[in-house]
Amino acid sequence: MERDYAPLSAACVRALNDKMYDKRKAAALEIEKMVKEFAAVNNSMQIRRLLKVLGQDFAMSKNANAKKGGLIGLAAMAVGLGKDTALYIDGLIEPILVNFNDADLKVRYYASESLYNVSKVARSAVLTHFPEIFKALSKLAADPDQNVKNASELLDRLMKDIVTDNANIFDLVGFIPLLRERIYTDNTFAKQFIISWITVLDDVPSIDLVIYLPEILDGLFKMLSDPTFEIKKMCDAVLKKFLENLQKNPEKVNYTDMINIIVLYSCSTDEFVQYTSMCWIKEFIAMYGEKILPFTSSILKASLASTSNHETEPQLRVKQIAKLVNLTLMDLIKEVEDDTGDSIENEKGENLDLSSVIVVLTKELSGSSIETKITVLNWIYHLFNHLPNRILVHMESIFPLLLTTLSYPNDEVVQNDLKVIAKVISPPIVQANTKQYFDSFIISLLKQFCFEKSLLKDRGQFIIRQICGLLNSNEIYRTLSTFLLEEDNLNFASVMVGTLNTILLTSSELYDLRMQLRNIEKQENREMFLCLYRTWCHNPVAAVALCLLTQNYFHACKLLQTFASMDVTVDLLIEIDKLIQLIESPIFIYLRMELLEEPVNQYLIQALYGLLMIMPQSDAFHLLRHRLKCVPHLTGNAAQLSNKNVDTTSKGLFDTSDMLNHFTVLQEKHKQYQKKIACSTQLEKGIAKIEI
Repeated sequence: MERDYAPLSAACVRALNDKMYDKRKAAALEIEKMVKEFAAVNNSMQIRRLLKVLGQDFAMSKNANAKKGGLIGLAAMAVGLGKDTALYIDGLIEPILVNFNDADLKVRYYASESLYNVSKVARSAVLTHFPEIFKALSKLAADPDQNVKNASELLDRLMKDIVTDNANIFDLVGFIPLLRERIYTDNTFAKQFIISWITVLDDVPSIDLVIYLPEILDGLFKMLSDPTFEIKKMCDAVLKKFLENLQKNPEKVNYTDMINIIVLYSCSTDEFVQYTSMCWIKEFIAMYGEKILPFTSSILKASLASTSNHETEPQLRVKQIAKLVNLTLMDLIKEVEDDTGDSIENEKGENLDLSSVIVVLTKELSGSSIETKITVLNWIYHLFNHLPNRILVHMESIFPLLLTTLSYPNDEVVQNDLKVIAKVISPPIVQANTKQYFDSFIISLLKQFCFEKSLLKDRGQFIIRQICGLLNSNEIYRTLSTFLLEEDNLNFASVMVGTLNTILLTSSELYDLRMQLRNIEKQENREMFLCLYRTWCHNPVAAVALCLLTQNYFHACKLLQTFASMDVTVDLLIEIDKLIQLIESPIFIYLRMELLEEPVNQYLIQALYGLLMIMPQSDAFHLLRHRLKCVPHLTGNAAQLSNKNVDTTSKGLFDTSDMLNHFTVLQEKHKQYQKKIACSTQLEKGIAKIEI
């Protein structure tokens, strides 16, 4: 029994099933004419009958030619219906959409063409099926056949025109899930398709797409990392437009989700994505101000990571914007009020999780690039400036790292580190704790110098000079001297005193202290001298130098006389050599000028001759000998030096016998210490031989 295809004629049915396009086209014209006649008399029954035949019997047939005939017939029906197409839109579109998934590329092509013709007539009526159409278009955008893609592009442009013209009835809320779902596609053409739709919708004045930005921002940033230049360019343009719209009215968008997204992408390996996300972070700080405070730690982590690499031009751009983010974030911290600890955190500071910020800073300080370390140290300094009370709670985790950083082999890092340490250990952070951290710093510094001999040798002078420039040099030297006096490692104590003495005699940072020590008329200056002297006795040459600096020439002579009973080592001679070189330096101009006074200070002459007698006839020996020859009152062997054993220069201000006794006792300790070390070394060698 033959199937009933009424109201189609048998000839029309054969033509629709024909493999030749021209015959199918002729059948379509016949259908168009037939539908116009039905519509003219309002014969909806026949129209629906024809719609069922073309949609089910042809468009959904298993025969490819029948499908093509059904598709062209449905398009012809839409043309024939004209303005009445909307009444039959479901029956027209649904069979066409099914064929977008057909395995036959020609069927897919004709389906695109058919839907184009239907949509061209139906216009806004097709929007009821927009979700299904959009899904089909997104799939065809990545179709392997170019003809199919071309056809789908025509349909796509038409759909954009329809949506733009009918934005008031477009279901944007229903569209966003479709967009969010397909924005993560990996296909390049599908990405172009998605971005083009976002661009078109964002350009429509009556569509406020920026409200839904949090739902698609992640996908856009993911798309921004696509290796295809065109995709990057399109996506960048869209993101810039969104940011501009956001800046006009930031309050209407949920920024919380977005800030998390852009912080995540600021750690991308793609420099362009990094740069873009950092730009967004900077603008978010400007737009939302203190509302960004809860995200401080994650933003800080991202910006610090972005400052570490700067080898290529893109990396330099990222580094520059990261610096700006740091600065804007620091400015934001200035607005946070410091909590005194007596009440709950104030309103402006309640959203700043300082603990998480400290975790980021301490982690980055432990192992980062030079530039990152400097940035971290600037951050810690900034926090101490603006939130001193709140940051003190975290000192137990911060301070040890600051001390460890002193060993870092970069001057700028150490300078910034010392700047922070100086801030911590000096008033007015918290008066009760200042002394605690000050002493802790000095003790830790001495321990580091003791256990890291290379640190003392290579960086010791630099570190001490810097900290003396930042803090009260008198207090630094007084405290160092106090702790060194009780040092068990006497070799270290001697070396450390030698280093401190060199700094005292040569550095500009210690100028004021030098001037004070020369003015022993004041009680406080005498106390300072005695404090240093007791410790300086660990190092005989340093003790002599201190006496020469403070014009205690009589005591300098007494100290030099004890050298005759010492084990004069090469190291000791080297130190005397250095002292003679210093006597020739600008620091000791006042001493050399005293050689011109009448009567000449006999103890000064005796001290200088004492140095001369200890030294072998080296360059330093001849240097000092020639200097003494320049003294007008002395001519070779004619010099007559007094043998008085009484100090007539210090006006009884010091108990020189007690000072000499202290020196002798301490040097005897050093002598016994060296014997103990020598015995221990011999014992170790003996044990080693036995084991062998």
